Amino acid sequence: MLAALVVMCGCNLSGDRVSTGETRKESKTVELGAAQSVRVSLNMKAGELKVAGGAPQLLNADFTYNVPEWKPEVRYEVSGGVGNLEVEQPGSGSSTGDTRNDWDLHLNNKAPMEMTVNMGAGRATLTLTGLALSKLELNMGAGETTVDLTGDWKKDLSAQIHGGVGRATIRLPRDVGVHVVAHGGIGAINANGFVKEGDAYVNTQYGKSPVTLQIEVEGGVGEINLELGGEPPAA
Repeated sequence: MLAALVVMCGCNLSGDRVSTGETRKESKTVELGAAQSVRVSLNMKAGELKVAGGAPQLLNADFTYNVPEWKPEVRYEVSGGVGNLEVEQPGSGSSTGDTRNDWDLHLNNKAPMEMTVNMGAGRATLTLTGLALSKLELNMGAGETTVDLTGDWKKDLSAQIHGGVGRATIRLPRDVGVHVVAHGGIGAINANGFVKEGDAYVNTQYGKSPVTLQIEVEGGVGEINLELGGEPPAA
């Protein structure tokens, strides 16, 4: 696994490496404007990514980095009532132990949203509870990823999670119907509290609640953990 991790990190031991400089901290806000719905694309090659809701604007972002060419690029345009927001790390994703690239992103809870996250090497914590999210695509690289989908969802969600090298933890609601189809790679699938139905894992509210979270997980070389949030019903 360690050998595969080095390969997927894009750390070329004999090739060019990025040069670090002073640590820079920058903030960026993006207003929703005339958009009635939004497509969000987050592309990080190496670093630590945190995503949550709670922003009064469409985006409230804090960036900390010490590689000049990694200065994040934020683009937003509205066409036909649909906003397209893209946050991208330019330059090479290769890194050494003294590089730093942290994104702390807060998104608007009310804007109907679809989200795509492309994560390279590093750590991602996606706390998506409270977002008006209908579609999620997550492409993991090398590292550890936590996706929190707990909470009281008002509409259905369709999510595709493609695992990489490392571990993915997906926290799911107990009181909303959940249907997870998981295809493991070399690692394991842990699904305590779920019931196995064919090739799927479901919770007790699946088929009963008016809202359903349909999750498709494809694991790579690593481990997939499915967890139920909230308190279990009293015996």
